[in-house]
Amino acid sequence: MEVHNQSAVGHVQAIGDARRHPRFKLEVDIRIYSRTCGLLKGRTVDISESGIAALLTIEAPSDEVLELNFTLPSGAVTVRVITRQRNAFRYGFEFVQPNTGLDVIRRTCRDLAIEQSIPIA
Repeated sequence: MEVHNQSAVGHVQAIGDARRHPRFKLEVDIRIYSRTCGLLKGRTVDISESGIAALLTIEAPSDEVLELNFTLPSGAVTVRVITRQRNAFRYGFEFVQPNTGLDVIRRTCRDLAIEQSIPIA
């Protein structure tokens, strides 16, 4: 009976934690380079260690690796991504390995986790 309860708890935890990394609000300008569409511009919505969401005014391709350029508090970042989700003008991009900008993104996510968890008085 005890083994059954342990596996049920493990199953519930896996369902409750569907995302690999928490998201943090981030609003900065973003430039997207596509080999088929050229330069696209937008604004980020949120970021995690595994991806970023952005609002775009022009449709981005979903079948190619794109290059994103944006600036975080700790510096400029260039990363390669693939489109994983689209809802109207909001796009969800997953970072593609290897990416040299991921260290800056991880550091920013740690900083945002602290900053966004502090209650505003």
